[in-house]
Amino acid sequence: MQQIKKIKTDDKKKFYNYVNLKLTGLICEEPDWLANLSNASALLWLLLDDINWVGFYLHKNNELVLGPFQGKPACTHIEIGRGVCGTAAESLETQLVKDVHDFPGHIACDSASKSEIVVPIVRDEQLIGVLDVDSPIVDRFDEEDKVYLERFVATLNKYMDWSNIK
Repeated sequence: MQQIKKIKTDDKKKFYNYVNLKLTGLICEEPDWLANLSNASALLWLLLDDINWVGFYLHKNNELVLGPFQGKPACTHIEIGRGVCGTAAESLETQLVKDVHDFPGHIACDSASKSEIVVPIVRDEQLIGVLDVDSPIVDRFDEEDKVYLERFVATLNKYMDWSNIK
C-alpha cells in the first residue's frame, strides 16, 4: 500500500495532480469497483480541507443509491432530477453550488452542509453515478475544483470496470 500524506499548498493544480496520482496508485491494478470507490472516497476525505461529506451515489433502477462514502450517515435513495445529486444525474453536468440553501429542492442529509459540488460519472453516454462532495463553508468550491474533480472522475473511468456494478 502506498503512503498518502496530506499536503499543504495554495496551488490547486499541484494539489489535485497529487490527488490523482494517489488515486491512480490505489485503483490501477484493483478490479473491484467497491474497493476502488471506497478508497477514492477515503482519499478525498483525507486530503480535501473543509469538507463534511464525500462519496458516491450509483445509478440503479432509475434512481441514485448510496455507495461508498465518508461522513455522517446519508440519504439512501435520491430520485433522478431531485436535489443537487439528482440534478447532476439528470443533466449529466457538474453542479457547483455555492450556497445549498439557494438551490431549489436541495436535500439536506446533513444540516451542516453549506456548499456542494456533484460530478456525474458517465461512460459511453450512460450514467454510472455521481461523486458528491459537501462542505460546511459557503462558497467552498470554485471552477478550479470543478475542473480537477472532473479529472478525478475521468481517472476513475480510465481504470474502473463498471460492467458489474449493477
